[in-house]
Amino acid sequence: MVKGGEETEAPIRFDYRWLDLRKPEKTKIFKVWTEFEKGWRKYWDKENYIQLYPPAFMSTASESGAEVFEVKYFDRKAYLAQSPQFYKQMAMAAGFEKVFMVSPVFRAEESFTTRHMTEFTGWDFEISYIKDHNDIMDQEEGMIVAGFEQLKEKFPELNINVPARPFPRITLVETKKILKDRGVESGEEHDLSPEEERAMSLYVLEKYNHEFVFITEYHKSKSAFYHMRLDEGSDRSRRADLLYRGIEVTTLAQREHRVEILESQAKEKGMDLEQLKDYINFFKYGCPPHGGAGIGPARFIMKILDLPNVREATYLPRDVKRLNP
Repeated sequence: MVKGGEETEAPIRFDYRWLDLRKPEKTKIFKVWTEFEKGWRKYWDKENYIQLYPPAFMSTASESGAEVFEVKYFDRKAYLAQSPQFYKQMAMAAGFEKVFMVSPVFRAEESFTTRHMTEFTGWDFEISYIKDHNDIMDQEEGMIVAGFEQLKEKFPELNINVPARPFPRITLVETKKILKDRGVESGEEHDLSPEEERAMSLYVLEKYNHEFVFITEYHKSKSAFYHMRLDEGSDRSRRADLLYRGIEVTTLAQREHRVEILESQAKEKGMDLEQLKDYINFFKYGCPPHGGAGIGPARFIMKILDLPNVREATYLPRDVKRLNP
């Protein structure tokens, strides 16, 4: 604390993070995170998920090739993983029916927002033998409820609201109509701005008395090449984003497991099939219908505790300007 009782500005506090974390209210952030993760792990255990540990070094970028950290790897280039996406899917091809991963995620985004960092902890899961992306949403709802039940038990003073199931699910097309009717301007036809996310969360809270909403059926232009389309010839994908209290906390999708369609969609995105050779090989010997999600737990904690910035929910934050302590 500084003279006058006001808290020191965040950059200075993060420079002296070991002193900042001595404050009980700061320590509690990580006690809450620990209990929240315990709840998720209870669900994973009950549902027979297997934990796997993905590598951080990759020979090719895991998404489009943008926003990756390139590193020197002996006599060649490597990339820090944007997500364990490819390795979750490899597990499905290997016969693991339910897996989860807790791993670092690296994003070379020059973002200076309250929600972005260059490195963060991701929670990921993948499941096989699904009908469509609704099965993935069903599973994540169970995980979230288990996490909130754990918090409610351990921290009664937080007045935790355990969300009711099922969570509201609204297509992106319908979302845009709702926002337009409420006078919220749309800057992009096929995606949501932070302002739109906040407005949509407010609408869902008012209409459904719910703090969560899945926004579903994104346009192919805003979907990864490995996202399965709704139907053959459709411009919409089996993707959904989960909003919680005005911020996206999850992206999920059913994956495309048919090689010829996967290659076609990669070409459509202008991707080099040679660089994707190892990934596409996962599916050449048979792979069940599957899908999963990438989750930002720090964003959950930020909103649960009403913190002003995701960095406050991170032990040692890394962003465009910060590499220490």
